Amino acid sequence: MMGNVVNLFIKPARKQPMLPVADVSAVEGRGLTGDASFGSSKRQVLMVESEVLGRHALLPGSVRENITTSGIRLSGVPAGTRLRLGQTVLEVTGDCTPCSFMDTLRPGLQERIAGERGLVARVITSGTIR
Repeated sequence: MMGNVVNLFIKPARKQPMLPVADVSAVEGRGLTGDASFGSSKRQVLMVESEVLGRHALLPGSVRENITTSGIRLSGVPAGTRLRLGQTVLEVTGDCTPCSFMDTLRPGLQERIAGERGLVARVITSGTIR
């Protein structure tokens, strides 16, 4: 699979706005440095396709993703699949199920974005993502 990283974000604390970053350090078994999800969670990294954001007229970072990609279909990628981003390796832990937060962005979005919300992953090999 080939694709591009087009945006990177971290959330400094739960329920806080996402902060755009030029690069981020991914730590094996922990997640993204500076992100509130840093720890042992299976949801260390959230990825979504820019194409999905475009279809729903959403801005990058608005659905609280850490990584916005282009040119690669993420939804439906099987758990256990490994994705290489430069020297960093992520392992898919599953699809991201849309939550009620989606409806705060736009009424009905939770239902409309189902099946294309992106995926969650954990860091298998440390590195810098750019």
